[in-house]
Amino acid sequence: MKVSIIGVTGYSGLELLRYLRQHPAVKVISIHSHSMNKKSLEAVNPHLKQLISLPLEEINPEKIMNKSDLVFFATPSGISKELALPFIKADFPVIDLSGDFRLKELDAYETWYGSSAAPLDLLQKFDYGLAEYRENPQAKWIANPGCYATAAELSLAPLLKENKLDVDSIVIDGKSGVSGAGKGLSQTTHFSETHDNMTIYKMNSHQHIPEIVQQLKKWAPTLEVIQFSTSLIPVTRGIFLTTYAKLNEPISDEELVDLYSTHFENSPFVRIQAVGQYPVLKQVIGSNYCDIGLAYNPQTKMVTIVTVIDNLGKGAAGQAIQNLNIFAGFDERCGLDLLPIYP
Repeated sequence: MKVSIIGVTGYSGLELLRYLRQHPAVKVISIHSHSMNKKSLEAVNPHLKQLISLPLEEINPEKIMNKSDLVFFATPSGISKELALPFIKADFPVIDLSGDFRLKELDAYETWYGSSAAPLDLLQKFDYGLAEYRENPQAKWIANPGCYATAAELSLAPLLKENKLDVDSIVIDGKSGVSGAGKGLSQTTHFSETHDNMTIYKMNSHQHIPEIVQQLKKWAPTLEVIQFSTSLIPVTRGIFLTTYAKLNEPISDEELVDLYSTHFENSPFVRIQAVGQYPVLKQVIGSNYCDIGLAYNPQTKMVTIVTVIDNLGKGAAGQAIQNLNIFAGFDERCGLDLLPIYP
């Protein structure tokens, strides 16, 4: 299968390139940048010297469609909703890693992203790409989930689908590495601001909130809101998510782990930790794995769910390739069966 990557010079685009280089059934046929197409990729990213010979090309939809079978958009939100239109109109497969096609209500995108949404008919065409719960695996237009959203939704799916949670009690505390902010420069991601520090950001206003609620409501229609906070921690990559909620009935830790293990037994990239064990960031960095640890407190009737992913892996490029595999009929693990980078 031949694919093209638009937005290859960003962190998610580079991660797509890293994974796809190992994919046995996919070849990256062209790479594109709307801002750096007059430079070579190795000039922008010296770590790729002698490894990637493809030139950085401008974005020409007709040329891309003539030589590719699918295009990845690894562009920031607000860009793909415009650039993807020629591909969608031509019935050409698209996997979008931005937030432009995730939210199905026009006013939700405008409220949370601060700009006009893509046309409603196009939003409805995109399948939400939470790989473990794809509603339309054959969809040729896929909206890849956000990193926080992926971790939150996988954390809560088993309990919500089994109707075991008080849906009004969900509290999610997310922490992200600096690469989650992308390559753009800002004071908040400056080394002297992030190093040896921790900062809460986008209090009650993170753009992944409506995305998470939209998906959770599919499993628990009475759910209306969640409490969700995000913090920046001084690491390059990784999402560390701690979720709290009240259970409707008591459960032992052993039963809780068994429930999750059974629920995800056919999900190769979700690894449930043993009773009393909780995941750390380093055990998933550089991979497409989502690791989950669980505990129940009988005194407070609260469950604690500890979830870790690599924001550039399972939270972006890794899951996008997992969705490509599902769409193309490949084994889900193709190109993704890599050991995490440790230490």
